[in-house]
Amino acid sequence: MRNLSGKRVTVVGMARSGTAAVELLVEKGAIVRAVDEKVTGEVAGVRIEPQNEAAFTDADLVVLSPGVPADLDVLHGRRVIGDLELASWFLQGPIIGITGSNGKTTTTALTGHILLASGVPCQVGGNIGTPPCSMVKPSRADQWNVLELSSFQLETIEEFRAQIGVALNITPDHLDRHHSLENYAAAKRRLFETQEDGDYAVLNADDATCVEYAKHTKGTPVWFSLQWPVSSGMWLADEVLHYDREVLMRAADVPLRGRHNLENVMAASIACRLAGALLEPIAGAVKTFPGVEHRIEFVRRVGGVDYYNDSKATNVDATLKSIDAFPGGLWIILGGKDKDSDYTVLREPLLSKARAALLIGAAAEKIKNQIGNAVPIVDSGTIEQAIRTAAASAVAGETVLLAPACASFDQFNNYEHRGKVFKELVNQL
Repeated sequence: MRNLSGKRVTVVGMARSGTAAVELLVEKGAIVRAVDEKVTGEVAGVRIEPQNEAAFTDADLVVLSPGVPADLDVLHGRRVIGDLELASWFLQGPIIGITGSNGKTTTTALTGHILLASGVPCQVGGNIGTPPCSMVKPSRADQWNVLELSSFQLETIEEFRAQIGVALNITPDHLDRHHSLENYAAAKRRLFETQEDGDYAVLNADDATCVEYAKHTKGTPVWFSLQWPVSSGMWLADEVLHYDREVLMRAADVPLRGRHNLENVMAASIACRLAGALLEPIAGAVKTFPGVEHRIEFVRRVGGVDYYNDSKATNVDATLKSIDAFPGGLWIILGGKDKDSDYTVLREPLLSKARAALLIGAAAEKIKNQIGNAVPIVDSGTIEQAIRTAAASAVAGETVLLAPACASFDQFNNYEHRGKVFKELVNQL
């Protein structure tokens, strides 16, 4: 249905992605209905309607924003795609698609940084920054599209194809939406199922689910590993990153904190090499990468106490990686909107590295029950109170870390909003 002129299309969800979809559809001549449960007003001359059954009457196509579940009753019997699939019908140029439970944003931003530093034209977007539909107009046949891709975006693709697909890791996340780890992993797997001969699947050899993805793609697997040499790809040995038979760089020269970021660097480096960048410029670009806002982001030091913003740690595995990036002395802020997560796995790391857990938000009681007496618990309620408590209690050499292990939607608009509030409060100390 690439000719949308005169087609009746209903777009559900008027956040950034949905708004961009409406604008693209109007440009392509579709008859558009924009619906949302909360937002009112208009987009590109289209009035936003309430989300009810009447809004889907006579729709030839339904386009979902990533935040809208694909299993709504009102969608049964209708052709449903996401904004990613819609954008892919018109996007010019090859695609690097990056998915995984954790590290997507860093790896996507790093990939774009390396390509541009290497003189390889690209634009960056997807689940990070620019919505896919907003990338259509500036796209060119000779330019790479580097896309961060969530399970919500991938579960509704049909023909979307990434010439280079990347899977960083698969750990439990969004189980409140996907209902099981198997469903969640299957949504991510769609990235590789639509690949063709001549494409590449960049996969984490240390992750069993990523290894399984190699069986479901026509793309050529290229591996990365922190544990052992791989047949084709990158690995870490003697604290040096090796790319096939060549050396990329020393691990100590990677400016990002945490072992997990070595995986992100390997994945981004492979993708960029496959896209035409050379190893020396790749290594040089990695060394100049400033990191991503809200991802183990140093805020400031006050009275010898360091404050770090890892608001992007929206699931338990991300928080485990965040804790692992520090030697100890942590005053860690946990909590927010629960995603049907298991917090018991935080017990041992907190026992060995944390001074206290400061709990905020709707998930506080569940986290308290599941981590038990592994570490002193402070019921803070809000980030403001948590920071006040930590600032009064932490001593020089210790660290206050926001790594919530939860979504932000109980008290904030999104994880960026949460991170910005944290930074503003810390900067007021």
